Amino acid sequence: MTIVLGVPGAGKSTVLAALKGKDGCTLVNYGDLMFEIAARNKYAAHRDDLRKLPPATQKKVQSEVGDALAKMQGAVVLDTHCSIATPKGYLPGLPFFLLGKLEVSQLVLITAPIKDIIARRNADRTRARDAESEESLQQHHDMNMALLASYAAFCGAPAKIIVNSQGNVEEARKSLLALFE
Repeated sequence: MTIVLGVPGAGKSTVLAALKGKDGCTLVNYGDLMFEIAARNKYAAHRDDLRKLPPATQKKVQSEVGDALAKMQGAVVLDTHCSIATPKGYLPGLPFFLLGKLEVSQLVLITAPIKDIIARRNADRTRARDAESEESLQQHHDMNMALLASYAAFCGAPAKIIVNSQGNVEEARKSLLALFE
């Protein structure tokens, strides 16, 4: 399994579009899977409610997500967040109890300059995101870098960082595709 991580607005989904239709690749969105499980259990009515769930409820849902992911076969590419900013602090997107259930071959962090992330979030009318300052986003980015290193150490997989700056999505996509050659 290849896990592609980043903060909302870094352009993960845009970069991952390069893999659509690639033979044998199955793209899985962690948030969609988590919301499906949370909605089925009546924990959340909207996907953006997930980050506001109590940590114990989030962990329970994450465990179920890990079980579902562990059953998937073939070249699975997981689109997820490295960490989630919650009212109580940053929650690891891939806690070790979940990560330990998966056979991870590669970790990829998609990032972008903070100003680009803010501009992308402001332009996205499909999501109900809380406003974040540049300082807060930088802190989130720093947390993600630390978690990426810990995830790589835990599962023994290489970690790649791809910068998706505004106007350079094709370069970012090429960097991602090179990992699958």
